[in-house]
Amino acid sequence: MCRSIKTLRPPFQEAVTEDDIQAAALQYVRKISGFRKPSQANEKAFNRAIKQIATASQRLLDDLVVGAAPSRG
Repeated sequence: MCRSIKTLRPPFQEAVTEDDIQAAALQYVRKISGFRKPSQANEKAFNRAIKQIATASQRLLDDLVVGAAPSRG
C-alpha cells in the first residue's frame, strides 16, 4: 500500500528513531487521506492522526517479539 514506508523492526532496521516512526506515520496519513498537505480546516485532524499512529507504531515495535533473521536462500 505505502511503498515508501520501510519496515522498522529488526532485522530489517536495527536502530529506529522517533523521526523514522514519525515519517512512516506521515506517509500513512498522506496515503489514507489523499492529501500531501492538509488544508487549514483539516490540519488539526491530520496532525492528530499522525501523532496517534506514531504512538501506536512505537507501542507495536516495543511489544514485538522478534526471532532469528529469516533465511534468504
